[in-house]
Amino acid sequence: MAASHRSLSPATEHPWSCLLLEDDPGFAAMIQEVLTEEGWQVFPCTSIATAREMIGRRSFDLMVFDNHLPDGKGFDLYVDLAKRDPSQTVIMLTGLPELAHAVELTRQGLFDYLAKPASRDAFIACLRRAKARLESRRIPVHSSHLVASSPAMREVALALEQAARHAHAIVLFTGETGSGKDAAARTLHALTHPHPTANTPFVPVNCAAIPAEMFESELFGAERGAYTGADKTREGLAAAAREGTLFLDEIGEVPLPLQAKLLRFLEAREFRPLGGTTTKTFGARLIAATNRTLAEEVAAGRFREDLLYRLDVFAIHLPPLRERRAEIPALADLLLSQLAEKYQRSTPRLRDEDLEALHSYPFPGNVRELRNLLERSLLRTPADSSWLALDRLWLNRAPTTSPAGAAPPPLGPSTSAPTVNTAPIATAGAPSHLPPLEAGEYLAIQQALIECQGGIRRAAARLGITHQALLRRLEKWPDLRKAGTPQSRT
Repeated sequence: MAASHRSLSPATEHPWSCLLLEDDPGFAAMIQEVLTEEGWQVFPCTSIATAREMIGRRSFDLMVFDNHLPDGKGFDLYVDLAKRDPSQTVIMLTGLPELAHAVELTRQGLFDYLAKPASRDAFIACLRRAKARLESRRIPVHSSHLVASSPAMREVALALEQAARHAHAIVLFTGETGSGKDAAARTLHALTHPHPTANTPFVPVNCAAIPAEMFESELFGAERGAYTGADKTREGLAAAAREGTLFLDEIGEVPLPLQAKLLRFLEAREFRPLGGTTTKTFGARLIAATNRTLAEEVAAGRFREDLLYRLDVFAIHLPPLRERRAEIPALADLLLSQLAEKYQRSTPRLRDEDLEALHSYPFPGNVRELRNLLERSLLRTPADSSWLALDRLWLNRAPTTSPAGAAPPPLGPSTSAPTVNTAPIATAGAPSHLPPLEAGEYLAIQQALIECQGGIRRAAARLGITHQALLRRLEKWPDLRKAGTPQSRT
């Protein structure tokens, strides 16, 4: 690469990642120097086999490939990768005789190519075009906890950008517990209101945590004297959202009798405080989320079909972490930096062997479980350490998922007892008067409580439902509270 001036671009706080595939040590060193100066974190390798292994472990924002490698051609590697993810940003370094092939690949989606020996200025210009392209795709870190580097999450990012342009459309996030629905909702709020004010707050509502008798007053507010103890007028969460965002989390947990009132609110965008006579207009954005399959809930008679149709206007599914494992390094970096800021300490790094351990773990609790693991590990890491003391005991404990590594499905009509690596425990069975669907739900809760030795919070996590949702079911079937106690085992 011909000599030229040094770039003055500073490295970013969270550098972009680049996989560099080049087997010529001298040329690779020059390329890596430019990449570093331009703010890229470089991951060098010298063979296609090593590149494939690294790509399998994590995602990269950019890849720079030489064509002639000891074990094959960079052209062929690009073609294989493009079949799986056509949006991947790749720059090819090639000799003059192969330019025609490089031009053809560019027509098929290759970002760019450079003929060797390439000038430093040409390479810098190419890198800056690549960074501009990536910047246009990336969800701003300051407005999100999401990492959108896998194909599945890039689709989520695109859907969020589309939804942000339609502020009055209801958006429904679906996905397993802990998959990032709250982070996606906050991201959508930030994209909808890029210049937030006191009049555009984000107001989350955990529908599962509000007792049924208080749901209406919590959401819509109450006038003085509306009920015993209401000694003053109280503003509800719908009014508190003003022109911002109202996020109805766990909407599948809203009791059936209250769903009609919720439907009227969503359709008319109006509400009346409990005990009041004046109707108020709702002017905020509406976002809902659920870890349940609402169509199955409708079939089971637990959710109104008309409410489902009203919610399912702009649905966005958050894939579980096991389906986007390549994002784990970038996601772990982001979470660690957030946690370090929370505890006012420097951010330790993860060793390669720790990243491999995280990559192989199924994470049934998804992103929430990853965050909890990193937080626990950070608190055990000395403040002056550059490396995170990852809690390997957690990763090596007995798995609680099926052999395929799938997380426990949301508790619903088709849910059966989770499969675990323990001997089966006999249960007393479901009461004979229960219909088949409720009997299946009863048995799933019973089995989870037995496996968790009566621990309600752990059983709820295993079932994929909230602690409050499980408590409501235990109120319905109080005899289940005995499950998991010594006398319940046979």
